[in-house]
Amino acid sequence: MPARRTVRSLGATALALLALVLALPGAAHAATPGGKRPVHPERDWLGSTVRGHEHPTGPLPPPSVDASVEGVDVSSHNGNVPWSTLWNNGNRFAYVKATEGTSYTNPYFAQQYNGSYDVGMIRGAYHFALPDHSSGADQAAYFVAHGGGWSADGRTLPGVLDIEYNPYGQVCYGMSASALTDWIADFLGAYQAATGRDAVIYTATGWWKQCTGNYGGFGGTNPLWAPRYGSSVGELPAGWGFHTFWQYTDTGPTVGDHNRFNGAYTRLQALANG
Repeated sequence: MPARRTVRSLGATALALLALVLALPGAAHAATPGGKRPVHPERDWLGSTVRGHEHPTGPLPPPSVDASVEGVDVSSHNGNVPWSTLWNNGNRFAYVKATEGTSYTNPYFAQQYNGSYDVGMIRGAYHFALPDHSSGADQAAYFVAHGGGWSADGRTLPGVLDIEYNPYGQVCYGMSASALTDWIADFLGAYQAATGRDAVIYTATGWWKQCTGNYGGFGGTNPLWAPRYGSSVGELPAGWGFHTFWQYTDTGPTVGDHNRFNGAYTRLQALANG
């Protein structure tokens, strides 16, 4: 029986029950207009899919040098973060997951985003992309509206688009290379229009080559954040001659994910200042 006839055949009692279900707390939130709701956003963070797909091995990188700055990235799976401990261990910047898709916000965002700032860190926010759920522009708008914006206070970094292996199904989200690059461009354009800043792209070279055809069109405008858990950052995606951030481990002290900014602290400040 066609769906339209099925709906019309519902009696008054059934329709009343349906209305009651839709009115329950969370029902409207679950049926987010313009996109699907992520199933397990608390398990999706910056690089959460990388180890399972790339099976990285190798020693930690050598001790930090003057031309690099240590930092961390966190999400809800880290809970309340001991920021003073991280600061005392030499971390000077932090990125915090703000959003995923167009319905999830990190419940620990305030403690993590404000806490890192309060101890003196330069901080920023990132968005976990779900390209098959809604448009790039819609997800950029949601990100900006829920912590991913930018302010010219000298200690806020531009937002990050975290696009990596699909945690819910097909590696490339069931999308062609051209469709994915169009989606990324849609997100980046909307973010730039809303904030005046070019977003950082976090992506693994293996995913980028497989899913975008190693597209090289973003390297001239958008800084690269590359994950590789070993002694060097390794091969970069097409279009980038250097990386801006390097996630070098997901098993570091205190929070796990540790990173280096590719430059001196004054250059990190310059990135924050735009």
